[in-house]
Amino acid sequence: MTSPAPITASLGLSIFLLLLFLSPTTSNAHNITRILGSHPEFSTFNHYLSLTHLAAEINRRLTITVLAVDNSAMSSLLSKGYSIYTIKNVLSLHVLVDYFDARKIHQITDGTTLSSSLFQASGQATGTSGYVNITNLKGGKVGFGVQDQGVLNARYVKSIKEIKYNISIIQISQVLTSDEAEAPTAAPSALNLTSILSKQGCKSFADLLIATGADSTFQTNIEAGLTVFCPTDGVVKGFLPKYKNLTTTKKVSLLLYHGIPVYQSIQMLKDNNGVVNTLATDRAHKYDFSVQTDGEDLTLETKVVTSKVTGILIDEEPLAVYKINKVLLPTEIFKPTVAASPKSSDDDEADSPESDSDDQKASDDNGAGGLDGGRLVMVILSFCMGVLLM
Repeated sequence: MTSPAPITASLGLSIFLLLLFLSPTTSNAHNITRILGSHPEFSTFNHYLSLTHLAAEINRRLTITVLAVDNSAMSSLLSKGYSIYTIKNVLSLHVLVDYFDARKIHQITDGTTLSSSLFQASGQATGTSGYVNITNLKGGKVGFGVQDQGVLNARYVKSIKEIKYNISIIQISQVLTSDEAEAPTAAPSALNLTSILSKQGCKSFADLLIATGADSTFQTNIEAGLTVFCPTDGVVKGFLPKYKNLTTTKKVSLLLYHGIPVYQSIQMLKDNNGVVNTLATDRAHKYDFSVQTDGEDLTLETKVVTSKVTGILIDEEPLAVYKINKVLLPTEIFKPTVAASPKSSDDDEADSPESDSDDQKASDDNGAGGLDGGRLVMVILSFCMGVLLM
């Protein structure tokens, strides 16, 4: 007689796997205030993360590295008499929008790397003044410094907390120095979208908004939440001949098509693929497009053109502005692409519907190549039933 033990063991394993797949994951949850709360030597740093609202920004991001400094180093910063807004800029440099644990920073490819910080994402930094240089030094030491300063003024001390690929909290020896971050900063005034665009490579797009009066629609939506996709200056320049042939109404609609009337961080866009409405959407016209994640790339598909997000101008609630490599072309104005013939083009700054037909990607409902949640559950249940019938 066959022993039931193997079947029982297999059934138990099957049920365990089923529960594992069905259980909600909580690996992305973290609370910087609570983590640092168990380390009194960082109480001042922790307090100012909350006071400047950086703690909330850290907690809502899925991948983050915090370069913490102890109470002594914070005392040195506070002794300079900076306003709370300047202190926020300085501490924003200590929050990197990438994951670096102790092992990773000691094994950096080529010995050095740059990482963007929340100061860079805030829109307050010009050029690369919001990037932090991380460099392996002699004797196993690691140096940190603001890229534009040209000096590694802080050293790695120890790892405080690591949640793999989610949040890493590292102690560094002192506050990162930055002439730009430490410049006198007044209380923030209302965000001016066209000013932000003009300073960071999207002046041509900003000029079009102002010329048509579309800037007022964008501006009035900021307080409630706004996401903007900005074609860079070179892209707009190449598209101008077609733009000039549009009627005034279509010009405005085209520009409004580049805005979503809600705030969407880059991670929120990656996690919530699908069709989105725009500032141009009304009852008579859809003016929507599809957001898709392709590996690490984020693409915007309009059925006329596929554009890729290439950079971040600002990502701080309630406003997010992203650079894109093509003008978004709605089907309400431009003829949809019928077919795509493969070519080995570089996909740089082609904006016309005709030239963009080569770059279209087949829309497969957010990646039909893999199993969706429902089918995955059915596969597992079928496996369990098969075991029971053995």
